[in-house]
Amino acid sequence: METHSGNFIKLTEEYLHFCIARKNLDYKTIKSYSIDLKQYSDFISDFSLTWNDKKSIEKFIEFMHSKFKPKSIKRKIASLKAFFHYLEIEEIIKVNPFHKIQIKYKEPFILPKTIPLQTIERIMSYAYSEYKKQSTYFAHKTALRNVLILELLFATGMRISELCTLTTEQINFNDYIIKIYGKGSKERLIQICNKNVQRLMDEYRNEFYFKLNNYNYFFINRLNNRLSEQSVRNMISNYAEKAKIQLHITPHMFRHSFATLLLEEDVDIRYIQQMLGHSSITTTQIYTHTSINKQKDILTVKHPRNKIDIGI
Repeated sequence: METHSGNFIKLTEEYLHFCIARKNLDYKTIKSYSIDLKQYSDFISDFSLTWNDKKSIEKFIEFMHSKFKPKSIKRKIASLKAFFHYLEIEEIIKVNPFHKIQIKYKEPFILPKTIPLQTIERIMSYAYSEYKKQSTYFAHKTALRNVLILELLFATGMRISELCTLTTEQINFNDYIIKIYGKGSKERLIQICNKNVQRLMDEYRNEFYFKLNNYNYFFINRLNNRLSEQSVRNMISNYAEKAKIQLHITPHMFRHSFATLLLEEDVDIRYIQQMLGHSSITTTQIYTHTSINKQKDILTVKHPRNKIDIGI
C-alpha cells in the first residue's frame, strides 16, 4: 500500500485527462469527478491514511455520511469507484479495494415537482401578452425570446443546460427537429409539432438572423453571449410573479411536467424515456408515482367496484 503523496494527485490528473480525451465526458461530469477526488485526497492527507487501502475508503464513506446528503454521497462514491476501476484496468494497482467493500445506503424517495397544466397556461398567457404588447424593438425581441424559451422547455422536456447550450446547427427549421446533446454526450431528436411553436421559431430566427449567423448559440443575451441558466431562472420567476402564480417555478419543473402529463395521456413510458434522454427506464419510472390525477380517473372509471350495484 502507498501512503498519500504527490503520486495520488498525479494519478487523478491522468484519470481526468483520460475521461476527457478517451471517454469524451462533458465539462460538468469532469468537474464533479475533480471535486470528489479532491475531497478524498484532502481527507487522506488530513488523517495521513493510505490512499488505496480498503479501510481508508470506508473511513471516507463514514465521514461523508456525517457531512453530505444521500444523493451527494452516492455520486461521490460512484466517482471514487470509477477512478479505482480505471486504475485496475490500467494495471496501476493490483487489487481494487472496492471489490471488498460493501456499500449500502438508502436514498430518500423524492417525488419530482411538477407544474399543474392550468399554471403552465397562466405563465404562457402572460408571456404571450408581454410579447404582443411590446412597442420598442429591443423589448419585443426580448419578449419573443422569452416566450419561445417557455414553449421549448415545455415542448421538449429538455434540461436547462441543454436549452442554454443549444446552437443553431442543432435545429432543423425545415422539419422542426431539434438535436439535443444530453448527459454523457448522448444525442436525441425531438420534433416540434405544435404550429404556434413552429411559427415562434420562424419569427425568432428571422428577428435574430444576423446574430444567429455570427454567434453560435441559439439563445443569446443583449451582449450577444450565450444566455445563462440563471437568466432563464430569473425570467421564469419574474413572469410567475407578474402572473400572480404562488408556486415557485423552476426550469426543471417543465421537464417533470412534460413527462408526467404525457404519462397521464397514456403515452408509453419507453417513448418518454427516449424523449427525456434517460439511459435507464428506472430513472423514468419515478414519474409513474406522480400521476395522481390519472390515478383518480382510473379508479373512478375503471375500478370493478363500480360494477357492483348494492341498493341502500
